[in-house]
Amino acid sequence: MRFKSPAVKAEALQEQQQRHDARHHAVGPGHVTGIARKRTIINTVLALLGLLSGVLGDSLTVLRSPQYVIFRDGQWPISGEKIPDLVALTMGFSIHEDLDWPGLAAGSLFQRPRANALIVVRGLDSLDFPKNISSYPLENPVPFTLDSVANTVHTLFADSTPVVLQLAPSEERLYMMGMANTVFEDLPVTLQQIRGRLSQDGSVLTSLPLVSLSRNNEADLLFLSEVQVLYDISTLLQKHKHLAKDPAPDLYSLELAGLEEIARRYGTDSPQFTDATRILTSALQKFADDVANVYANNAVVEVVTVKTFEAPLTRKSRSILESKQIGARRKNLFKTTSSNPGSPYNLAYKYDYDYAVVFNIVLWLMIVLALSVIVISYNLWNMDPGYDSIIYRMTNQKIRMD
Repeated sequence: MRFKSPAVKAEALQEQQQRHDARHHAVGPGHVTGIARKRTIINTVLALLGLLSGVLGDSLTVLRSPQYVIFRDGQWPISGEKIPDLVALTMGFSIHEDLDWPGLAAGSLFQRPRANALIVVRGLDSLDFPKNISSYPLENPVPFTLDSVANTVHTLFADSTPVVLQLAPSEERLYMMGMANTVFEDLPVTLQQIRGRLSQDGSVLTSLPLVSLSRNNEADLLFLSEVQVLYDISTLLQKHKHLAKDPAPDLYSLELAGLEEIARRYGTDSPQFTDATRILTSALQKFADDVANVYANNAVVEVVTVKTFEAPLTRKSRSILESKQIGARRKNLFKTTSSNPGSPYNLAYKYDYDYAVVFNIVLWLMIVLALSVIVISYNLWNMDPGYDSIIYRMTNQKIRMD
């Protein structure tokens, strides 16, 4: 065995270090730095895309929800036509088709919210709510209603007195059911009534800083009338806190289009639009706090912000400065295709999901009954009294003599 001297070992180690340095310089520190810079840029772009997907475009924001109704943090988009199904699931109701959306986790089987309030705001993509509130992108923003949820409440709790309120002040659409007719008896619902409410003491014209908004402009008055409705609903709910003790859940649906009129009149970069957005954001947060307070934090409050619907509604809004008193105050102004046979558009009735099932049951039952009647009638007509029945044989004279 040959042994190397210490000097030879030192020279070998020095040569090995030089070869390692040569390989490192062959690759180049600039090359390594360039790869790291590219990775950083890619990660930054992906993070910005994820952030913009939640900021740009329409959105669904959950302002309040009980602890047993869990909304996961994430940027999962939800289709606008699925909003009624989402509301039904949050209230513990079943739906006809599964909602494939990971934003809503499975909740408690033994607890359900006492109320659900959904506010649709038209005219902007999103509102400046606190960052700790769950918000999700909204895709395919088509017009929707909560008629199916209201029908479910009415069907399941027919013996109770649920509160169902659907209101669109700008279009004078109203639907009330159950205790809503009592609770909101003094609520102004037509534009003429709301205009009169704005002129009274304690209205938003005197309690809110209007700044650039004017009480003499039609678009401004339309927006302020909707804010006034929010405040009035909150006030009336505070007077009826016993609603939370009722076994039937309550449903509130509001559609606000005043901000859309502000944007159309002044533009989205105007100070009027900025002030209106600030006022509406504050009013919605106050409304959510009041609803949660009335129902002891057992209510879900959602806000859907839509810049514009892909299929706009065909109803024409009335001017707030030119509207007149419309009929009886408690008249049902919220007309749908299923309850409006005199529609000027000649719309067909709206069938529900059980129509096909009921139709088949009635059809085949009628066919079976008709065939049964034919077969029974034929056999009775061709019956032989001598052999087929003991009743006819008892009438035979020979049997009687025996």
